[in-house]
Amino acid sequence: MDWGTELWDQYDIIEKHTQSGLELVEKYVKFVKERTEIEQNYAKQLRNLSKKYNLKRSGKDEPDSRFSSYQSFLDVVNEMNDYAGQRELIAENLMMNICIDLTKYLQELKQERKMYLIEAKRAQQSLESTYKQLDSSKKRFEREWREAERTAQYAEKTDQDLNATKADVEKAKQQAHMRSHVAEECKNDYAAQLQKYNKEQSQFYFNEMPLIFNKLQDLDERRVRKLAQGYILFSDTERHVMPIIGKCLEGITKAGTNVNDKNDTMVVIEQNKSGFERPGDVEFEDYSQGINRTSSESSLGTPKGPMDILGRNRSKNFWLFSKKSKPTVTEDFAHLPPEQRRKRLQQKLEEICRELQKEVDQSEALGKMKDVYEKNPQMGDPASLASQISQTSQNMERLTGERVKYETWLAEALGRGETLHYKSHTFNNNGAHDALSPDGAHSDESIPDPSQAIYAEFDDDFEDEELAAPIGKCTAMYSFPGASEGTISMQEGEVLAVVEEDKGDGWTRVRRHDGDEGYIPTSYVSINLKK
Repeated sequence: MDWGTELWDQYDIIEKHTQSGLELVEKYVKFVKERTEIEQNYAKQLRNLSKKYNLKRSGKDEPDSRFSSYQSFLDVVNEMNDYAGQRELIAENLMMNICIDLTKYLQELKQERKMYLIEAKRAQQSLESTYKQLDSSKKRFEREWREAERTAQYAEKTDQDLNATKADVEKAKQQAHMRSHVAEECKNDYAAQLQKYNKEQSQFYFNEMPLIFNKLQDLDERRVRKLAQGYILFSDTERHVMPIIGKCLEGITKAGTNVNDKNDTMVVIEQNKSGFERPGDVEFEDYSQGINRTSSESSLGTPKGPMDILGRNRSKNFWLFSKKSKPTVTEDFAHLPPEQRRKRLQQKLEEICRELQKEVDQSEALGKMKDVYEKNPQMGDPASLASQISQTSQNMERLTGERVKYETWLAEALGRGETLHYKSHTFNNNGAHDALSPDGAHSDESIPDPSQAIYAEFDDDFEDEELAAPIGKCTAMYSFPGASEGTISMQEGEVLAVVEEDKGDGWTRVRRHDGDEGYIPTSYVSINLKK
C-alpha cells in the first residue's frame, strides 16, 4: 500500500506527519549532542582526576617507588587516564557519525520535502484556476440562458399582442433568437470548461498528487531508516571501544593482583633497617661497696646502655618513641644508620663506576677517531678532537677521584663488624670489568690485585669461633692468590669445603682440611652443595 492510493485525500495529515518526522530527527541530534557533551565533561573530569593523582613515577631513591602497592596505584591512575581517552573517542565518534551526518542529511530531506510540497501547491493552484474558469462559464451560461428565456417569452407575448405591429413582433423574435444563440454558445463553453476541469481533476487526484504523496512516503521511509541507523550507531560507537575499555579494566585488575604485601613489608625493612645492635642490659652499680674505687674497678667504665653500645654513633637517640630531629645530610651519608649508609654508598659507587665506564668508552672512541684522522687527513682534523679528549680526561680524573673517595667511605662503613663485601670495578678499553678470556682460560686482568680497591670485613677470629658444619664442596677451576685480608688462597683443582654460600656479592666462604677459612671468588670454583 502507498500514500498516493490510501491517503489521496489526506494532504494535511501527510504534511504534518512529514514535518513531525523531521522534528524527531532534530530532537535526536540534540539528544546525541547532549550525550556527547556529557561524555566530554566526564572524560575531562577523569583526565583531571588522573592528572591530580598521577604523580610521576619516583626514582629509585624515592622511598615509595619500590612498594608494589604504590606502583599498582600509579598503574590504576594511568589506566583510568586511558579510559578517559576512550570516553573522548566515544564523544568524537558520536559527534562525527551521528550529529554531523544526521544534520547534513536532515537539511537534504527538508529541501526535498519543500520541493514536493511546492509541486503539490502548484497542482492545486492549477486545478483551482481551472475550477474558477468553470464556475465563471457556468454562471455566464446560467445568466445568458435566463436572458434567452426572458426574450423568448417577450417575443411570444408581443406576437400575441393585437396592438403590436409587425415590426415590433419581428424585432422581438430577432432579439429572442440572438439571446438563444448566445446562450447556446455559453452552454458549449461551459461544457468545454467542465470537460477540461474534470480531466484536470482526474489528473490531479489520480496522477499528480498520488505521485507527490508517494515521493513523500519514500522520503519519510528514508528518514526512518536513517534514524534507525543513528540509533544503532549510538550503541555501536560505545561497543567498538569496549574491548579497549575492557583492557583498561583488566589493567586495573592486574594492578591489584600485582600488589605483594610480603614484598612491601620486606621493602620497609630493607629501606629502614639501621644495622644497629639492640642495647644490652644495664649493669647494677653497687654503691654499698664504697665510692673510692679506681676507674678500672668501677662499673662506670663498662657499657651500661644504648649510648655506650653505639660507639661512634653515641649522638644518635636510640629511644624508640622519642621524637627524632631531621639529620644534616652529608656527602658520605654518615647521617644514615650503618645498614642504610652502606647501601647508599654502594649505590653511589655503582653510579660513579657506570659514568666512569662511559667516559672510558668515550675516550677510547675519541682515540680511535684521532688515529683515523691522522692517517686520513681528508676525513677530519685531529686537532678538532683536542677539546673533547681533554674534557673526557678531566671527567675521568674527576670520576676516578670520586670513586676512590666513595670506596674509602664504603671500606669504613664495612668495617663496623659486619660480614659484608664489596668488589671494585676494573676498567679496560673494551669496557669489560672482569671475566674469563675468550678461549675460556682465566685472564690475568681478572685476578684480584691487592693494589685494587677490594674491601671486605671478615671475622678475624675464625679460630676462636665454633667451626660451622660444611654445607657442600667446591673445586677450584683457577688459582687464586688470596692476597686481600679475609681471603684465602687456592690452587687449581684443589677441593675445599663450603662453609657459607655466596650472598650475592660474588664471594663464597670456604675451609681447608687444615681448618684455614676465608673467602674466594665464587666464579673461580665449581660448587656442589649438599641437598
